[in-house]
Amino acid sequence: MPDTTPVTETNRVRQAGRAVAGAIREFLQLEAAGGILLMLATAAAMVLANTRAEGLYQAFLGTRVVVQVGEFTLAKPILLWINDGLMAVFFFLVGLEIKREVMGGDLSNPAQIALPAFAAVGGMAVPAAIYAWLNWDDAVAIHGWAIPAATDIAFALGVLTLLGKRVPHGLKVFLLTLAILDDLGAILIIALVYTEQLSVVSMTVAAAAIVVLAVLNWCRVSAISPYLFVGLVLWVAVLKSGVHATLAGVLLAMFIPFKTGDGADDSPLQRLEHDLHPAVAYAILPLFAFANAGLSLKGISLASLAEPVPLGIEAGLVAGKTIGVLALSAIAIKAGLARLPEGATWASMLGVSMLCGIGFTMSVFIAGLAFGANAPQHAIASVVGILAATCIAAVLGYLILAVSLPAKAG
Repeated sequence: MPDTTPVTETNRVRQAGRAVAGAIREFLQLEAAGGILLMLATAAAMVLANTRAEGLYQAFLGTRVVVQVGEFTLAKPILLWINDGLMAVFFFLVGLEIKREVMGGDLSNPAQIALPAFAAVGGMAVPAAIYAWLNWDDAVAIHGWAIPAATDIAFALGVLTLLGKRVPHGLKVFLLTLAILDDLGAILIIALVYTEQLSVVSMTVAAAAIVVLAVLNWCRVSAISPYLFVGLVLWVAVLKSGVHATLAGVLLAMFIPFKTGDGADDSPLQRLEHDLHPAVAYAILPLFAFANAGLSLKGISLASLAEPVPLGIEAGLVAGKTIGVLALSAIAIKAGLARLPEGATWASMLGVSMLCGIGFTMSVFIAGLAFGANAPQHAIASVVGILAATCIAAVLGYLILAVSLPAKAG
C-alpha cells in the first residue's frame, strides 16, 4: 500500500538534512576530496583578500589566542597557531606515513624505491638550481631557493584521481612514494637551513622529551596517550628553541610503535594515521590554505609573474620539476637501476612529472620560513609564483595524462 503519512514541514527538513549529510559523506569518500577542498579554501581566501571583506579576513588571522598554565604563557595570532600548531599535526601525519612505508610499505623494498628516490632527487635539485640561477644576485631572494623543491601530496594526488581508474596502480604508487621522499627532503631542509638562533634550555628540554619517547618505544608501550603527552612537551620545547615547531611532529612520529609487542596484527601507528587523515585532509590543510593564500592583487599584473622571485618559482616548479623527475628517472632506468612503473609509459611519466610541480602547501610553508616578516615583498611575490605555477602544473599534467592514458582502465 502507498505511504499515506502526511508530509509535514518537519519531515521535509529531516529529509533535506539526511540528503545533505549523505552528499557530504559521498564527497568525503572521494580520493580527490582533499585536493578539491584545498582549491576551494584558496579561492575563498583570494576572494576575501580582494573585496571589502579584506579587513575582516586580516583581523581574523591577527586575532591573538593566549594559552596560559601558571607562569607559562603562549600568545600567538591565529595565523601562527595554524602555521606552528596545526601544521605540526600535518607533519606528524607525514612522519607516520614515512615510518609506515619504511617499516612495511613501498619504502621497505629497495627495488621499488629506486625509481622514485632518483626522481625525488632530480625533482628537488633541478628546481632549486633554476631558482638560485635566477636570483643569485639578490642576497635576500636567494633564501627562497628551496621553495620550488617541494611537492604537495594532497593536491597532486587529487588531480591524479580525477582521472579515476584510467591511472595504473604503479603510477599512483610512484607519485605517492616520490612525494613522501620529497616531503622528507623538505623536512631536512627546514631543519638544516631555516632554523633561527637556538635556545640551549629549550633544546635540552626537547632532547629530554625525545629520550622519554625512546624509552616508551623501547618498553613497547602501545597506548598512544603517553606518546601524545610527551609529544606536546616536545612541541612546546621545539617552538621555544628556534627550530621550527612543525619538526616536533616528525620526531614524535618516529617513536609511535608500528606493531604491538604481543605479535598482534593491530598497529598503533596505522590506527593513529587512519584517525588523523580525515582531520588533516579535510580541515588542517584547507585551513592552512585559507590562512596563507589570501593574496591581495592590488598592484599585481602579468608583468609581476616575470620578476625574479616568482619567475624562479614558476620555472622551478613547472619546468624544473618536470625535467628533474623525468631526467633522473630515465637515467636510473637506462642504467638498469630501476624500471618503469607497471602500466606506465613515458608519456604518462611526463604527465606525472608535471604534476610534481604542484608545490602548493609545502612551497607556501617554506616561503613563509624563508621570508616572513623580514622580506614581505618577497613573501607576496612567492605566493604569486606558487599559485601561478600550481595552476599551470595541474592543468598541463592533467591534460597530458588525459591524452596519454588509455580511455578505459587496463
